[in-house]
Amino acid sequence: MASETAPQRPKYQRIADDLKAAIEAGTYGPGDRLPGESALAAQYEVAPLTARQALKILRTEGLVETKRGAGARVISFRPIRRHGIQRLKQDHWGSGRTIWSADEERPVTIDVRVETVAAPAHIAHMLDLADEEAVCARSRRFVLAERPVMLATSYLPLALVEGTAIMRVDTGNGGTYARLAELGFAPAHFREEIRCRLPLAAEAEKLGMPLERPVVKVCRTAYDTNYRAVEVNEMTMDSAAYVLEYAFDA
Repeated sequence: MASETAPQRPKYQRIADDLKAAIEAGTYGPGDRLPGESALAAQYEVAPLTARQALKILRTEGLVETKRGAGARVISFRPIRRHGIQRLKQDHWGSGRTIWSADEERPVTIDVRVETVAAPAHIAHMLDLADEEAVCARSRRFVLAERPVMLATSYLPLALVEGTAIMRVDTGNGGTYARLAELGFAPAHFREEIRCRLPLAAEAEKLGMPLERPVVKVCRTAYDTNYRAVEVNEMTMDSAAYVLEYAFDA
């Protein structure tokens, strides 16, 4: 007869659980140094390797940062609270504000690259374009408090935006959506798909995060009043850097 007792968690996971509970309780605050491998090994009567595995879990989850010779310290970074609905309201970007400003008052550095590319197959399908039809691709990397937090690429039909400010690095007040509105294609409907997976090596490198930590993948499609898809934005977020918030009336 199989035992009904739940299997005991490995020792390194139990140590990690204790440390996470202490961080959540405020025993260790932002910037505080956690006990080192030797101290944890002695406290829990385990091998130093087991203590190292416990600290690795906390690093993977984005709770601590480790530096050679300095041990593990609780990260002082405050996660970004992404307001999934408010940020897309027309009275926000229509007034000249950026979508980012709906989420954060902290200044962000955005590295932008704009190029004309053949639409990837899934993008062509979502934008109702011919296979490999040209699109404007606006690729951005968002850096907050010297920490990369998100990669994003927006795809827009080239026939719609060629020769407009959307093809520039700086699109002006209100960003891409304000420029689409000026062209008569103001976004009126949005659809977002959200999923999680482990990062590709290139994504982890650009975000400066470990390969073991998941990323949040958000794919947003913007439609005009005629339900024509005018933009597809694929976002890759460091899962430890974001809280996704959705608030709406019943």
